[in-house]
Amino acid sequence: MPLDTESYALPVARLISDMRGQVALWRSAGEKIALVPTMGALHDGHLSLIDVAKKNGATRTIVSIFVNPTQFGPGEDFEAYPRTEKTDAEKLVGRADLIFAPNAGEMYPDGYGTIVSVSGVTNTLEGEARPAHFDGVATIVAKLLLAALPDYAVFGEKDYQQLLTIKQMTHDLLIPVEILGGPILREVDGLAMSSRNIYLTTAEREAAGQLNHILRTTANDIENGTNIMTATSAAEHRLLKLGFAQVDYLTVRDTVTLATMETLDRPARILVAAKIGQPRLLDNMPVEFKN
Repeated sequence: MPLDTESYALPVARLISDMRGQVALWRSAGEKIALVPTMGALHDGHLSLIDVAKKNGATRTIVSIFVNPTQFGPGEDFEAYPRTEKTDAEKLVGRADLIFAPNAGEMYPDGYGTIVSVSGVTNTLEGEARPAHFDGVATIVAKLLLAALPDYAVFGEKDYQQLLTIKQMTHDLLIPVEILGGPILREVDGLAMSSRNIYLTTAEREAAGQLNHILRTTANDIENGTNIMTATSAAEHRLLKLGFAQVDYLTVRDTVTLATMETLDRPARILVAAKIGQPRLLDNMPVEFKN
């Protein structure tokens, strides 16, 4: 099957072989190739990752669109997850060079029996809240990287634990790709951009906009000497008072290992997962360590 150049204003590969054929042509011309893996429902946060790739030397960019079933757990929103390929393609015109949009059979053919599992950095936070989630993430990302064989792959820092997991996986498996992190892009009120924000009601959206402000205040308090447990407990109480149904975690962790920190004695990150209405919101920000 050749590249689809009729449906949208930029070419689409449905098969790995077609994407590889295009990559081979680019390689022969000396191009540097980046892959931006997504599940679609693109917003400006996704598009900013293309800019990160270009700033780091990529001359051609592939954006993959695939709602990966293996990273969703029981009761999660796999069936309801927004699928907006046509509008996604429109947003990529003038930004990306190729869309890779396979179906599930292409990525998980009959008889598929291999899972990529990363230990260590996945054994906490999201790994506790969503068992097997990171196995699904690591497996699909490994498959995408091996399918495209890019020079760079770009992932947003909003899913910070995911970014660390992918860096660990590519290092351990000797996959020759440079993993780049893209800064969190935020709405006007500071809410981290997410495809799931569309699920929020007006009242929930207003409350959700306070999440990043609470994180920033908490980070500042800790940087200025407030006890970590005291500061994070107060932040969690503020979220619940705002109307968040539950806070799965609000915690300060080592930026590399995600080890729990009781005192600010090295670079740190404050991470949160909290549910309000239908969506479960993730956010994080650095906590500056001053020697």
